[in-house]
Amino acid sequence: MEIVVADGGSSDGTVEIAEKHGCVVVENPLRTGEAGKAAGLRHAAGEVVALVDSDNILPDAGWLSHMVMPFADGAVAGSEPLEYTHRDCDSTLTRYCALLGMNDPICYFLGNYDRMCALSGKWTGLDVAQRDMGDYLEVTLRPDAIPTIGANGFLVRRALLEELGVGDYLFDIDVVHGLVERGHDRFAKVNTGIVHLYGTGLRTFARKQKRRIRDYSYYSSRGMRGYPWSSQKKAGLARFVLYCLTVVPLAGQALRGYRKSGDAGAWALHVPACLITLAVYGFGFLEGRLRPREQDRSTWKQ
Repeated sequence: MEIVVADGGSSDGTVEIAEKHGCVVVENPLRTGEAGKAAGLRHAAGEVVALVDSDNILPDAGWLSHMVMPFADGAVAGSEPLEYTHRDCDSTLTRYCALLGMNDPICYFLGNYDRMCALSGKWTGLDVAQRDMGDYLEVTLRPDAIPTIGANGFLVRRALLEELGVGDYLFDIDVVHGLVERGHDRFAKVNTGIVHLYGTGLRTFARKQKRRIRDYSYYSSRGMRGYPWSSQKKAGLARFVLYCLTVVPLAGQALRGYRKSGDAGAWALHVPACLITLAVYGFGFLEGRLRPREQDRSTWKQ
């Protein structure tokens, strides 16, 4: 086993700590997580690559053993935890995203999320063929129904990544889309979780949503994105807009989430998170159409 750390300009002792523990440290001058994954991949030698983001925490010592188990089946291209887990000490925003099962509430309305959701009781809202293998769900994906698999603890065969020709950026959800188009359509949703520290509050959430839409607009304009967002359920998008404009249905969803999973503080973020997403994405979509541009990452922080 090897640990490759792609350093995006840290100044907090990350490099020294990583080297002390025998990690291979490589530079990530482009700073984004997507560029860091591509940089790390170029130095990876193992058969299976585990893409663990800097804001992830593995929940237990047996996590990696569980995650690699499905690869005993040579047809399995990749594996991913079934859910987001969280700790009592985590921020309200992190707990909300974990309970919702996604970092972007619009995905709930579109159905293309990929972790267990307290509102739906499912790990995705898409029509996906799946078979219970005990320790994991074996899922078979179609090009027209691909959940947003690929980030926060995603494991994949290195040879398949090299087959895609990653380049300077590895856009996580685009990877699975590219693999499925090439016939590598079997994946595993493993019965384990992973902590995703998404941020401290709504200000962080708004900043990340702004980064997300601006980056997507810029890289799409350059033909570098492959996930078919434009083919998503238009009815789901319309419902999201309607719910945001009327607010009451969002409050109903928050109440249902609280009744199912508790944590009133976390679910109190549902309404403002949806409203922020509508505002940021609406403006960002227009801005991206008129003037797509690469973002200045010199002052970026987690």
